[in-house]
Amino acid sequence: MGIAESVVATIITASLPLLLAALGELVAERSGVLNLGVEGMMMMGAVAAFGIAFATGNGGLGVLAAVLAGMAMALLFAGVALGLAANQVAAGLALTLLGLGLAGPIGEGWVDRPGVKLPTLDVPVLSDLPFVGPLLFSQDPLFYLAVALTAGVAWFLFRTRPGLILRSVGDNPHSAYALGLPVLRIRLAAVLFGGACAGLAGAYLALVYTPIYNETMTGGRGWIALALVVFATWLPVRLAVGALLFGAASILQLHAQALGVGVPSQLLTAMPYLVTILVLVLISRNRVLLRSHTPASLGQPFVPER
Repeated sequence: MGIAESVVATIITASLPLLLAALGELVAERSGVLNLGVEGMMMMGAVAAFGIAFATGNGGLGVLAAVLAGMAMALLFAGVALGLAANQVAAGLALTLLGLGLAGPIGEGWVDRPGVKLPTLDVPVLSDLPFVGPLLFSQDPLFYLAVALTAGVAWFLFRTRPGLILRSVGDNPHSAYALGLPVLRIRLAAVLFGGACAGLAGAYLALVYTPIYNETMTGGRGWIALALVVFATWLPVRLAVGALLFGAASILQLHAQALGVGVPSQLLTAMPYLVTILVLVLISRNRVLLRSHTPASLGQPFVPER
């Protein structure tokens, strides 16, 4: 693999956990629920994936454990934010603190220990194509799953009746409820999907990106995923493009450090987060773009009329 292929491959690898986590959060926010607990769900997914795969030697079971761990955390959030109609911002922040706090003692015995790495799956004939073959058709299973999820979420939201219902709940839950739609159940399903995707993102970190466990393996990616949803203005295709851009920012700063670029290493390390802030500032200036896609009831609790 040449230098260009190697750089692009590492960018794709860095982008995948962001894409997976952001896809789930996009669906949750389209239903009107703002879950700031992505970082905590990702960390619990990572520790569950690493632990189960380490104990069984089976990466597939690790992925399943990560999905279940993410959904369990999401269910806890839903119980507080939906069932008790609590403040969604506070509940999400508490979920992140809980996830990071729980992952520490659970994974204490695995710190710096090598785990199971998911194998690559080659697509016959296509994987032999020059340049694009190794990049797109000789990847791990979670790469293909991420591509399928991106296409599936875009199709679901904008080409199906259930997707239209989900978006209507996110825009006006009271009108949706008046029409007989089960608003809380729809929001619960969206939140659980978000938890499953965050768990998958954690599994990717633990089983593909860095299959050596450490307590900070999420590295703030959950917060970047949250910013990525805003960057994409709640559109799945833009989300995929944005994930690649943010992944490139994180990888290129590593290459810059390796080449000895005359810039302080602290500034280069902070580059992905500086890019995140810059992008959010630029997008916030375009109020028309934000209003056209932002779910109108985002972050607002809903209490059914009795």
